[in-house]
Amino acid sequence: MANISLDKSRTALLIADFYAEMMNTIPHAIDRGVVGKTQELQQAARAAGIMVCYSATVFRPGYPEISERNKTFSQRKASGQPAIFDPLQVIHEAVRPADGEVVAGKHRVNAMFGTDLEMSLRANNIDTLVILGYATSGVVLSTTRYASDADFRLFIVEDCCSDQDPEVHDFLTQRIFPRQAEVVTAADVIQALSG
Repeated sequence: MANISLDKSRTALLIADFYAEMMNTIPHAIDRGVVGKTQELQQAARAAGIMVCYSATVFRPGYPEISERNKTFSQRKASGQPAIFDPLQVIHEAVRPADGEVVAGKHRVNAMFGTDLEMSLRANNIDTLVILGYATSGVVLSTTRYASDADFRLFIVEDCCSDQDPEVHDFLTQRIFPRQAEVVTAADVIQALSG
C-alpha cells in the first residue's frame, strides 16, 4: 500500500466514462471488482468532502460534433446508432452522480477537451486530480496527458480502471502513467482521504 497525502480542499475525484454497458460486461472490469472498489472510493470521497466529477461521451441527434476526419468517432456516426445526449443515461447506476456533482458530457476522448470540467476544477481551486474509469487506453490516458500538461498533480487509481485489452492496461499503468502521475490503488486513496 502506498502512503500518499491529499489536500482535500484542493483534490477532486474524476470517475471517467464509467459506463454500465462496459463495466458490466468486460472481463477486465468484472474479474477485478472495479465497480465495487469505485463505489467505495466514491463514498469515501463524498465523506471527505472532496469534489466528485464525472465524464461521459455523448452526442446530439445526427452527431453534429463528429467530423468524418475523426477516426475514433466517425464510425459511430456512420453506424446509425441513435445518439445519446444525456451523460446520466450511460453512467453506471452504481456510481450515479449526486445533485451538485459536476458531470461533463464530452465529444472527444479527453474529459477536459471541449468541456467545462477544467473550468469547474480551477474555479474551485482544484490542483490535484484522482482519475479512474474506462478505458485505461482511452479517457484515462488522454485526460492524464492533458491534465499533466495543464500542471495538475495526478493520481491514477489502477484497480478502478479497466480496458478491453488487459495487457495495454498493464503497460500504461506500469510504464507510461508513472511518468506523469502516481499510480495508486483505491485503498491508498481511501486511506489518504480518511486521514
